[in-house]
Amino acid sequence: MKSLSAIFLAVFFVFTSVKTLTPQEVQKEDKPDVISMIFPTYAFQFPGGDLADRFGTSSAIGPGFMVKTSSNWLFGVDANFIFGNRLKEDSLLNNLLTSDGYVINEAGEYADLGLFERGFYSSAKIGKIIPVFGSNKNSGLMIVVSGGYLQHKIRIEVKDNNAAQLRGDYKKGYDRLSDGFQLNEFVGYMHVGETRLANFFIGLEFVQAWTQNRRSMNFDLMRRDDTKRLDLLTGIKVGWIFPLRRSMPKDFYYY
Repeated sequence: MKSLSAIFLAVFFVFTSVKTLTPQEVQKEDKPDVISMIFPTYAFQFPGGDLADRFGTSSAIGPGFMVKTSSNWLFGVDANFIFGNRLKEDSLLNNLLTSDGYVINEAGEYADLGLFERGFYSSAKIGKIIPVFGSNKNSGLMIVVSGGYLQHKIRIEVKDNNAAQLRGDYKKGYDRLSDGFQLNEFVGYMHVGETRLANFFIGLEFVQAWTQNRRSMNFDLMRRDDTKRLDLLTGIKVGWIFPLRRSMPKDFYYY
């Protein structure tokens, strides 16, 4: 009798935990999940516009945060750190170079220096996921538009910081610091699976930035640069998604 009672209680528990869905509830359960997510990204970028006259290819990495709604709308923010080592402005330090093409440090020796691209851009984002190609309800074609701020400059590194002509405010006269408003667009594919491990997006990103030099003087040119710039970046971007929260059914269903 005790064993029959235990079986009865178990069966009773299962059936009371099962909920029969109405057609309206079935439709609701088929809706995409609400998901909050953080994501690190990497992009390999090609410059265009005025930026192509200064730098070569670059990379960008950075974090982001997005919320995907039950209607597959995306809202979020991100930040991207730009770095590269291809500089095209060969005449940048001409007024500091010896006839052999070197900068002399405080010890009267050739300074060991390097020139690099550095910058970042940050954005507020809005987008949409469109399920395609047999993807699940939380995955599909990803279209995002963003707007925000972009800055870039030439990083001048002198080993041991022993060249006075490239230290402190003197260095700022050569770094071409520029910034301004930027727009960017992303078109790609997002996959959000049933686990926290296999979630990612990949696609093409296009950045347009309206920038201007912010230094009061370019020492190599001996004048201020007031040129209005259009800086472009086109890149292949990938992101790895870590879901923080997603809506999940709390009951067992059959219909």
